[in-house]
Amino acid sequence: MRKIIVAIDGFSSSGKSTIAKTLAKEAGYIYIDTGAMYRAVALFCAEHNWIDNDAIDEKSLRENIDKIAIRFKTNEEGKTETYLNGKNVEKEIRSLEIANGASRVSTLGFVRKNLVARQQKMGTSKGVVMDGRDIGTVVFPNAELKLFITATPEVRARRRMTELQNKGENVKYEDVLANVKERDYRDTHRAESPLVRADDAVEIDNSEMTPEKQLETVRALFHEKVF
Repeated sequence: MRKIIVAIDGFSSSGKSTIAKTLAKEAGYIYIDTGAMYRAVALFCAEHNWIDNDAIDEKSLRENIDKIAIRFKTNEEGKTETYLNGKNVEKEIRSLEIANGASRVSTLGFVRKNLVARQQKMGTSKGVVMDGRDIGTVVFPNAELKLFITATPEVRARRRMTELQNKGENVKYEDVLANVKERDYRDTHRAESPLVRADDAVEIDNSEMTPEKQLETVRALFHEKVF
């Protein structure tokens, strides 16, 4: 069985990370959450007061981006967690505020260039499942398997709200839906590496698909490529 690169792109809260994590675990591949990398950058900015509702201090971020060390470690339960400069920030980066910040810093060309270079280095040996917004189009345009995961904004907002409520956050559906739509617009309209489906990517709309059916579909596509 040969090792390949699996590139999974899609909209926020479409479930692409869950698919990527499950497939990586089953295949014995390395899972890389690129969205967490942008969230870590946003958290770093927030900690230094370089980001607010109106602007990002691009000058300070540009001067310090190489000081932002991002690592992924597997905990005792087998789950991948994100570390920012040696600190576990998995909980902090999953807030709605940081998610919104990540969507904003991801529009900056110098940030994307820096993180894409790191991501490409991570995949040099293959055997990698990577999810994000531009994996199949920019990071790994020659990936052997490309998936594009989508669902309606309403379905994704309900999923996101449930996830946040389970973490103890008091959020309203209307606010979450507005955030989902805002992130969709930013992701698809940014000048640098906008979210688009690669020509050779398989699109999966899971709006009315069970997790089991979706995983079954992805498994079949993966097996076609490796055997």
